[in-house]
Amino acid sequence: MRILLVEDDATLRAQLRTALVEATYVVDEADNGRDAHFLGDTEPFDAVVLDLGLPQLDGLSVLRRWRDAGRTLPVLILTARDAWNEKVAGIDAGADDYLTKPFHMEELLARLRALIRRASGQASPVLRCGAVTLDTRSGRVTVDGQPVTLTSHEYKVLDYLMHRPGTVVSRTELTEHIYAQDHDRDSNTIEVFVGRLRKKLPGELIETVRGLGYRLVAPPCG
Repeated sequence: MRILLVEDDATLRAQLRTALVEATYVVDEADNGRDAHFLGDTEPFDAVVLDLGLPQLDGLSVLRRWRDAGRTLPVLILTARDAWNEKVAGIDAGADDYLTKPFHMEELLARLRALIRRASGQASPVLRCGAVTLDTRSGRVTVDGQPVTLTSHEYKVLDYLMHRPGTVVSRTELTEHIYAQDHDRDSNTIEVFVGRLRKKLPGELIETVRGLGYRLVAPPCG
């Protein structure tokens, strides 16, 4: 899953980035509103962590422009302590959730997981597809209850597919969601990761849809 992190405080941004990367997210960053707006308008993010007090263009304006343009990506806003008016304005502008500074990193990660689940129509933090389960809280994957060891990129591919069961996902889409903007992207490597997953998971789980991409097919998924 790919996250846009928008925070002008360099220290906090570094802390957030570390926590997000450790939680297996791919992270792009912006430290001002103009860059944030451009990235959110041109790149496919699974969620945004958006501070409201930004230079050049404030966070509320960024959010309103995205929503006015029809961008529906989940947005978690960060607000200052006791700034209830910012919370109200943020929700009215189209934010999906808010968190007040200072906050516990575990809460931010939990709220982010919930936003991503809701955006893909998932209710439980444990995703299931046939014999395969993926716990989004711990990153633990099992087959018939037995743990399976995956590399970071294998996990990211499976995580993205399991959030979209039954949906055909192209190699390009997978590439855009498991690599950051500044990464040297090669969609051919997706074939390698899918091939490795097929050796570790039930062979029928990931179907190749010729000319289109991949789809999770083992029912029931959810």
